[in-house]
Amino acid sequence: MSMLQFFIAVDVTVVNIALPSIGTGFGVDGHTLTWVVVGYTVTGGGMLMLGGRLGDLLGRRRVLLLGTGLFGAASLLAGLAPTFALLVVARLLQGAGEAVALPAAMATIVLMFPEGPRRTRALSVWAAVASCGLVLGFVVSGIITARLGWRWVFLVSVPFLLVVLLAAVFLVEGDRPVAGDGPSPDLPGALLLTACPLLFVLGVVEAGEPASPAWVAPVALAGAAAAGAGFLRVEARSRDPLLPLRFFADRTRVTANLTTMLLSGGLSTSFLLFTYYLQDRLGVGPLGSGLTMLPLAVSLLVFSALVPRLLDRWGARACVLAGIGFTAAAMAAIALVSALEAGAAALVPAMLLISAGMAFGIVGLQYLAVSGVTEDDAGIASGVQRAADQLGGATGVAVCVGLGFAPALHSLDPFLVTTVLATLGLAVGAAVAWRMPAPAAPATAQTPAG
Repeated sequence: MSMLQFFIAVDVTVVNIALPSIGTGFGVDGHTLTWVVVGYTVTGGGMLMLGGRLGDLLGRRRVLLLGTGLFGAASLLAGLAPTFALLVVARLLQGAGEAVALPAAMATIVLMFPEGPRRTRALSVWAAVASCGLVLGFVVSGIITARLGWRWVFLVSVPFLLVVLLAAVFLVEGDRPVAGDGPSPDLPGALLLTACPLLFVLGVVEAGEPASPAWVAPVALAGAAAAGAGFLRVEARSRDPLLPLRFFADRTRVTANLTTMLLSGGLSTSFLLFTYYLQDRLGVGPLGSGLTMLPLAVSLLVFSALVPRLLDRWGARACVLAGIGFTAAAMAAIALVSALEAGAAALVPAMLLISAGMAFGIVGLQYLAVSGVTEDDAGIASGVQRAADQLGGATGVAVCVGLGFAPALHSLDPFLVTTVLATLGLAVGAAVAWRMPAPAAPATAQTPAG
């Protein structure tokens, strides 16, 4: 499960450093290239709820195999894509594969370990692997792009995904799907949940593009609002909603997922700020940029090893607040480095703070987001948590980086504007986490599968 998580997480960030090479290879400008990143994260996040639902309806192992196979095939297509349009399609399919596979994988882990120290350790491993994948995506991308070419950033994961498929067949215990006359997937809800953030990102990006027609941004934003309203209406009227309204009755889970979105927005924004500062401000190449990110990856492993002990001792909410504080301090450090026009070494303190923010914040939020789950709603809870992470990161990048680096909107230092916007989002996240209620008493512990 963690190997699958690692390579899916790598694909979230692996294209960032390779984007200039992809643009050169296809003759595509930077504005169009953003869809290689945003298309994957938004589509994956928007469909994660459907993936969680499918796991509950069809059986987790069956859906895990389906999603992993789709992700692997799409990775192969991305690496071999002869045109830019086909590359974007492949990235959309990768997002769909992630959306189907990851909720089933996380639900499998949650149901194998009862609430308490064992689940805490399991989720800490899961979160640490995901965080390392996100960070190492930059390092791997720099090395592979410089030595082998950008296509291999997609192709390198294919043989490992084959190992995941074989391991899942033999190691993951089968489970019974819901009977044929049971509930069905909410496809209209899934489409609207995906369309809403896609249109929102389109509107934000086009608002800062000087060459964009004036009508595109407001129409896209209006479409996003309509899609969001349509999603809520469909869910309220559906006999088998993608997101049952009873989910919102648990305040702990709701506030945990809202905080996840805000924290993930700040974390994802910091990654792009590191890349932009190294490559655009300092002129560091892909290989140098990737290697410069190594302190972040190493420190993340150290902090992730400490979090399980502190989570049991401090409580999840205290760890979440600490993670948000570390991330906000990192934003201030990035703004200071930019203002002083310092060298690459000056970014190391910000990288250490980001790694602490990820380790403390994400692990605590994952634990809170799946508190009290049972066989009936493990897939829904896992899908919502992953969707909040993905959509929060994509939306945060669109708002903070899209507005911060938009010359059509202001003439200020883009790094300063971006960090201010990200810090405001983190402040809201801290306020929400501060008022987060304690998790409800655990349900009856589940017997470990196998």
